Amino acid sequence: MDGRKILVVDDNQELLRLLVRLLEAEGWQAVACPRGKAALDAVKKEVPSVAIVDVLLPDMMGYDVGAELKKLGVPYIFMTGIFKGGRAASEARIQHGAAGYFEKPFEAKRLLEAVRNLLPPEPPKRVEPLPPARTAEELEVELPVENAEPVPGFDLTGKVEMNEGGGVSAVIRGQSLRAAPVAPRRPLRPTPPPVRGARSDPSDEGELRDNLPELITAFWLTQQTGELTVHRGKVRKTILFEQGRPYFASSNLVADRFGPFLVRVGKLTATQLELCEAAAQKKGLKAGDVLVEMGILKEAEKLYYLGQQVKAVAYSLFAWEEGRYRMDFEDRAGNQPIKVDLQPGNLIWRGVKKLYTAERLVRLLPDGERLVPTQQPAYGLHEVNLETWEARVLTLVDGLRTVRDIITQSKQPEAMVRATLWALVALEILEKRKG
Repeated sequence: MDGRKILVVDDNQELLRLLVRLLEAEGWQAVACPRGKAALDAVKKEVPSVAIVDVLLPDMMGYDVGAELKKLGVPYIFMTGIFKGGRAASEARIQHGAAGYFEKPFEAKRLLEAVRNLLPPEPPKRVEPLPPARTAEELEVELPVENAEPVPGFDLTGKVEMNEGGGVSAVIRGQSLRAAPVAPRRPLRPTPPPVRGARSDPSDEGELRDNLPELITAFWLTQQTGELTVHRGKVRKTILFEQGRPYFASSNLVADRFGPFLVRVGKLTATQLELCEAAAQKKGLKAGDVLVEMGILKEAEKLYYLGQQVKAVAYSLFAWEEGRYRMDFEDRAGNQPIKVDLQPGNLIWRGVKKLYTAERLVRLLPDGERLVPTQQPAYGLHEVNLETWEARVLTLVDGLRTVRDIITQSKQPEAMVRATLWALVALEILEKRKG
């Protein structure tokens, strides 16, 4: 690995992890710090070649970190989610000496290019890449995995937005769907507690707990193309991103496959599924093509239900409270049969509200917690569809009222209010009050 070190300072742990991976993929050594003081301590031990610093840190302003780096002759780049516009960028460069200024969301490749331009001229040595994650096509032919635990049911809106060239290119409308829950096919065995530091796969990034929204947001804030693969036991699910937007999801779980999915939403009977699977195996065709041949689906319907299947797989991951994940940055857009536009803010908003259980929400957001608006939100309120009562709930968030106070004053069902509040936290629109 190249000996040059890049200091990265940001309190968003998953964004920090993603940036570190991108920097290391260039052959550079990355030093990650979640706080300004930790960054200042790090540079005392070893001076970095370049630094990337978030402007708004929990313990100090990034400008103060930049001032110390300037004394050491270290070029630094600021990134921010709040101080936006030409004037802010100009002040960062003229008053604070920044060599670059990036407003979130930004294209990570542009940030990497800015870092490269600040390094000495010798070309960096690239590290050996991680083994590529399997594509959706490879997952499709992988041996299917039966569910060993309950698969929750949830509703799907009757709209599929197709993505082409980074934006919505077509909208297919149909009836709203209910994906029925699926019982386990064999008794669920207790999952042993994870061993700290243990990895079931050498390419794993870390543990999945309640950080799926942060992982999706990390791709969004860096406008990064790639994939997020999550696995739990033998079950493996992948969300693919293009320029920060999720557009495809795949799963090796039997209940998530196209035929069984159609049974779950009531479009197909169990008998029809058996006939379809037998014909697909005999003819070497995919289930959707066989169903069109059988006259059960029209071609347009097939596309609609494929889009709904992709949405269902992506949403289903919000029900996972544990697992392992990894990030890969290959562009696999050309390998996918369809590209569904899953706006990341809406995906998080709906995923939390659909699939977080009441017990989980109480754990994440206990009665005594107080919330405040985030200073640099990852998404805007215009990116989610607040109902009238949800907008009223938001006005009650003042840092003084507890979650219990807000639930009482909202006069709405407790689980709905808590889900709305946590969805806004997951979107980094609200945050827990410190102190």
